[in-house]
Amino acid sequence: MNHRADTTPDGLLAGLDDQQRVAAEALIGPVCMLAGAGTGKTRAITHRIAYGVVTGAYAPNRVMALTFTSRSAAELRGRLRQLGAGGVAARTFHAAALSQLNYFWPHVVGGQAPRILDGKARLLGHVAETLHLKIDTATLRDLAAEIEWRKTSGLSLEQYGAGIGGRALPGRLDLDQVVAMQQRYERLKDERKQIDFEDVLLAMAGMIEAEPSVALQVREQYRFFVVDEFQDVSPLQHSLLLLWLGERRDLCVVGDASQTIYSFAGARSEYLLEFPGRYEDATVVRLEQNYRSTGAIVATANQLMRGRPGALTLQAAAAGTGTSTGAGTGVGANAGTVPVIRDFASDIAEARGIAQAVADLIAGGTRAEDIAILFRINVQAAVLEAALGDLGVSFQIRGSKRFFDLPEVKQAVMSLRAASVSIVGEPLFKSVSDVLRSLGWSQTSPDAPGAVRNRWESLNALMGLVDQAAPGTTFRQFTDELMERQAGQHEPTVSAVTLSTMHSAKGLEWEAVFVIGLSEGLVPITYAAGPLQVDEERRLLYVGITRARTRLALSWAASGPQQRAPRERSRFLEELGIRTTRAHGARGA
Repeated sequence: MNHRADTTPDGLLAGLDDQQRVAAEALIGPVCMLAGAGTGKTRAITHRIAYGVVTGAYAPNRVMALTFTSRSAAELRGRLRQLGAGGVAARTFHAAALSQLNYFWPHVVGGQAPRILDGKARLLGHVAETLHLKIDTATLRDLAAEIEWRKTSGLSLEQYGAGIGGRALPGRLDLDQVVAMQQRYERLKDERKQIDFEDVLLAMAGMIEAEPSVALQVREQYRFFVVDEFQDVSPLQHSLLLLWLGERRDLCVVGDASQTIYSFAGARSEYLLEFPGRYEDATVVRLEQNYRSTGAIVATANQLMRGRPGALTLQAAAAGTGTSTGAGTGVGANAGTVPVIRDFASDIAEARGIAQAVADLIAGGTRAEDIAILFRINVQAAVLEAALGDLGVSFQIRGSKRFFDLPEVKQAVMSLRAASVSIVGEPLFKSVSDVLRSLGWSQTSPDAPGAVRNRWESLNALMGLVDQAAPGTTFRQFTDELMERQAGQHEPTVSAVTLSTMHSAKGLEWEAVFVIGLSEGLVPITYAAGPLQVDEERRLLYVGITRARTRLALSWAASGPQQRAPRERSRFLEELGIRTTRAHGARGA
């Protein structure tokens, strides 16, 4: 039974803790909410806006709440409606800019606004043909991501060509080829009267700068801005936000530097950390009361981020109360189950061990939908899918396709099946590796992240299945099993365990969370070459840890598919001070 929200001024403030209330009552001028994981930031944001509306400080149609995903924007709109502030606009940066662009373009330029590209890869394919370059689909996707990074970082093509330093380039392309591809891409896009998603922000920013009448109308429409997840703002988005504001200062930003996990896409946490310096009279509020996790889980998160720039010290709320427990550690009356670290001999052993632990939790009464298994890269789900399936545990994959539904995996399975008809008598490893090498697999992984790396990881996971095959398995029998696995993938029931990368898990929470694959080369990932990239990996693990409400298990495996040297456990595990348990039968399992 839904209870109607109390939308009186006192009612809107009544359910807030002391710091949330300070933020809610600071309605005018610059406000910075430093909001740690699980501290109720969405509640603080929506109650603040609703309080401003109900007290008359805000006209609903002059407030713009900005976030980064359509899901988050929809959640904000829904909560605001419940609180009596349904007239407030809650949008992503792109949606807000596109709405303005479609309105102003006919008046300023004439005619309809250009059509937005569905995706960059197809157009880049045409560009490659005109430049007589043979580029595979994965590299085209990486090149598209490189264009997005350049534009969101606020770099012109000239600046990009002169100053990217040691940045890894897509595929086997050199800098001159990448620049030439981007130049021709921009030219062809203009000829076709099309724009991409980044151009929406660039065009709107340019229009506000060049046309005083546009700037006047935009600033008249929206007076008060609230920006969620401010640690994820890119230079391009930040520039547009300042243009929307003009000389005004009614801006509330909310974020957590410890959850900056999209630097690779242009996000800059400096805008959040430097906000109090930019606005010296800003109201700065620290939300550190964690209402999600037990004290033991909070203490683990604090230990991981201790001493890091902008890190908050979370305090676990006592169960059923709004009061803090523990003196700086997060451990108190709501301590809960102590997190565990388990080590395994191999990825296969780890998957089987975690699958059994999940099955045991479900048998003990935990709902499947309250359990998540988190990992660094999508392909790690492959062995988990098999292990959970063997135990009859339903699962769903968040933010990606199932392993056997990936295009490169479908192609590889078809090629292996075709080869198995005519190739007999060879060692299984040789037969499979020969086919996968023809599709681009090698024993050495690509150095950079992106679609090329993802494709290699998928093919390498198929090679890893050779290790699971029983002694004496023929090539044909191996492909028979692959086909059965592929055909046996059915949509899970509603009650299902979630499999997700840590990136896709941001903003979500579960009762029990298993974070797997915590070894060097996975967390931090191999291509995290410098201190800044390693710090981002640390923040990613922090996000994974803080998804758990009552149970947290961390694990790693000493060996993976086709690895010659044993892995080392992640340097981050060494810092947590948690006793490691060697899984029963793990060595050699």
